[in-house]
Amino acid sequence: MPSFDIVSEVDLHQFTNAVDQAQRVIDNRFDFKGVDAAFKREELGVTMFAEADFQLSQMEDMLRAALIKCDIDPLAMEVGEPATAGKQVKVMINMKNGLEAALARKIVKLIKDSKLKVQSQIQGDQVRVTGKKRDDLQQVMALLRAEDLEQPLQFTNFRD
Repeated sequence: MPSFDIVSEVDLHQFTNAVDQAQRVIDNRFDFKGVDAAFKREELGVTMFAEADFQLSQMEDMLRAALIKCDIDPLAMEVGEPATAGKQVKVMINMKNGLEAALARKIVKLIKDSKLKVQSQIQGDQVRVTGKKRDDLQQVMALLRAEDLEQPLQFTNFRD
């Protein structure tokens, strides 16, 4: 019976590349010369340091552009509040990884409301969808791509 999994994951290697690219852009930009501004990556998070709020907003735009270049959806970013520490301002950005229970239930409800002949079940931080026909599964994928969910989704483990 055909099936696939709905997940929301961030590739750590590509995430590291995106942060490094954004740091290189800051190092080479004229308006950041002599400014103490940097990205510091920790697992699935990044801390941005700068001397002013407007520099942080520019750095956030640079990071979004680098994420897009590395095929990571910027919807996965959770930007925290700016915190001032001495003459530096810093912001924590966390990447959403895995489906939260509320979002998984919302996905299952969307699939059931669509009246397609498929079954969906929550398995930890992913949703498994099974059906008799491959076309039904592809309709579920199209349905979820069209929905405005607050997190990027990937469809993996497609079995025929």
